[in-house]
Parts: sequence; C-alpha cells; structure tokens
Amino acid sequence: MNQVVMHTGCGAEAGLISVDDALALITVRTQRLGTEQLPLQQALGRYLAQDVHSKINLPLFAQSAVDGYAISAIAEIDAGAEFALIGEIRAGQTANVALKNGQAVRIFTGAPIPDGTTTVARQEIVNVAEQKIVLTSPLKLHADTRDAGEEISVGQILAAKGQKLSVGAIAALSMAGISHCEVYAYPKIAVVITGDEVAENIDDYSAGKIFDANAPLIAVWFQSQLAHVEIMHVTDDKNAVLNLFAHLKDQYDVILTTGGVSVGDYDFVRPVALDLGFKQIFWKVKQKPGKPMLFAEYKREDASSCYLLGLPGNPAAVYVGMQIYTDTLLKALQGQTEPLSWFSGVITHDLKADARERFLRMSVQFEQGAVQLTSLAKQQSHMLSNLMQANGLVRIPAGQSIQAGNLLHGLLIQQ
Repeated sequence: MNQVVMHTGCGAEAGLISVDDALALITVRTQRLGTEQLPLQQALGRYLAQDVHSKINLPLFAQSAVDGYAISAIAEIDAGAEFALIGEIRAGQTANVALKNGQAVRIFTGAPIPDGTTTVARQEIVNVAEQKIVLTSPLKLHADTRDAGEEISVGQILAAKGQKLSVGAIAALSMAGISHCEVYAYPKIAVVITGDEVAENIDDYSAGKIFDANAPLIAVWFQSQLAHVEIMHVTDDKNAVLNLFAHLKDQYDVILTTGGVSVGDYDFVRPVALDLGFKQIFWKVKQKPGKPMLFAEYKREDASSCYLLGLPGNPAAVYVGMQIYTDTLLKALQGQTEPLSWFSGVITHDLKADARERFLRMSVQFEQGAVQLTSLAKQQSHMLSNLMQANGLVRIPAGQSIQAGNLLHGLLIQQ
C-alpha cells in the first residue's frame, strides 16, 4: 500500500492547483478557432470540423479482384469445364460485352466485370486453348469478384468531426474521391524566449551565459506537429517585454513564453501581461518540474482571444509543458476536448515521495507481457541529457512513496 506523506516547503504552499485541474481549465476556458477549407493533401495533422460523407460507392463498380477470366455459368464449376473465350477487358476500359452461359472474357485486376458474369477464375487455374479456356480446378460462384459498394456506400460517413487526419485517413478519403475538407484553423503562435543569459558562442558560454535549448526544443516540437511558429527573444527588461506583448496580443492566437514567469526581480511575464489586460486563469501548478506556470487570456474587441501560456525557463519544465499543456491548448483551440491518453505501466523500482506530482522521464518497455517503466538518472529541471534514452513521461502522484510493481500512468513521448 502506498504511504501518504505530509510535507511542508516548496510545492506545499497554498494556491497551487493540481495538474488535472490545470488541464481542465485549459480545455474549458479555451475558445475554439474558426474553420477553413483545405485541399486534402495540405490537411495532414489537422482536425475535421464536420463529418465527411461518401458521394460514391467503393468500389464504384463490380470488378475483378485478380488477373484471370470472367465466366458465365449457372452452377458451381468442376475441373475440366470449358468456356468460349470471346474477348478481353483491361482496367480502365468499359465492359461493353454481356456474357451468356458458357462464355468467358479475359479480365485484369480492377477491370469492370461484364453483365452476365457469375464468377472469376484466376489465371493460375486456367489453360487457354485457341478460342476457349479449360479450368484445372473446381470453382465456386462469385469467386474473386469485388461488388460495387462492398467497402463504402453512398452517404456513408467516411470520417467523423473531430478526427485527426493521418496519412492513412487522407489516403482513404482520397480513394473515395474527396479532394477538400473543412478543418479547424491552426492557431497562429508566437514563441517568446525571455532572458539575458543566452550564449551566442563558446566565448559567451565561458563568460557565464548558457546555450539556449528552449528555442530549438520548441521549434522542432512544432515541426513534429507539422506546424510553423514565430520564435523571438526578449531581454529581461520590463519595457521590452511590455512593448513586445502589446504587439503580439493583437496579432496571435497564442503567446507561448519560456522563463520570466516566477517571482524573481526580473520575472516580468506575469505582471506585464496583467497590466496589458490579460486575465489570469491559473498561476502555479502543484507539479515538478514546472510549478510557476501561467495561463491567461486577453479578450479582444472582436470577441476573439489571445492566450498566454507561460512556461518556466528550465528546459525540462519546458519539455514537460510542451508535451502536456501546450498540446492540450492547441487541441482545445481546434475543438478537441478529450483528455490526454495516459498509458498504464508497472514501475520496476521504488521511488521516494515528493510534495508535488512529478513527471519523470523514463524508459518504457514491453516485457513479459506488461509495460514496464524504469526511471532514468539526471531528472533535475536544468538537465535534458536523459531524453536521449527516454520514451515516456510518467506521472508520480504527490505525497506518495512508490514501490516496485505499482501501476503508474504516463505519455509516450517522441524521441
């Protein structure tokens, strides 16, 4: 049984909300964007804004499933049966012949089956002799034929509103003759990296600065979402942050920031946002890493909104914020309100308790019939090197010591 441990200190102060409450607030308080019509081949990764119905049958017409011979017979056919060969139909041609009992035509895969056809004989069981064919094996009626509409019928729903368009979905819709679709608009996003400490080169690094992991992390995360964002840097200067936010709030659907969101002397993101009219939805989440996270909304005169998601500056906190909160926000803007899909797995070792819920980077493996979780070293919020091995982000409940064999929940993460 898990032991409940009481804590004081960091993570136990009043005013923090839970991870689940923060996610629920993002989902409930986010106004979805409008829709747009896109060519299907440009809609990969987007969410459908309405059901898509088929306007055709699939297959469009009865057709052969093999290269062989379309045959007309009144009963099942025995080996040795002969049929008069009266023509040929290739894929793309019109079947302008009607078969009578005892007749056959050469036919190819996908070619329309002529009227009067009762079955198709694959070429491997046929011998051809002058103007006739002879079957070498018995054959049942309706063999190797594809009936019109057997996969999809006219009016059938091909894809439902809210479905994400994958490669397979786009292929399936294309086969049904769909060329355009109505999808939710993708948000226009400004990414603001705050701070004076970013090094431009090794000399800067040795002078007390650090290399920036956050901008590349965020850039490639959005690339993995097939999306483009504007990334900009701003110094830890209140006027600089104010001027930038004043411009962005009217131009973008989302301002995503890293750093400057806590209570330090140079943390200006929250006070500047509030001064500009953003309404705080929550600030500080009972989690580790990423406690001082901010979510706020600016309501414009046209009733549209700009959302501010302020992530802490430590790169591990940014990574967690992207995988969990940014993903939830982007989906909510596109009409998706389903909770994140957490997998379940068994931890292979003990973990000490912490006052805050933790997100640990882990190795997730399927072994001995179960999903097994193993925590990786170097979990501090300024460290990212274990992402070379991690493929899971696992939730560790607050105030509980964890024993090997306990069931935990997590997200599979991109390598």
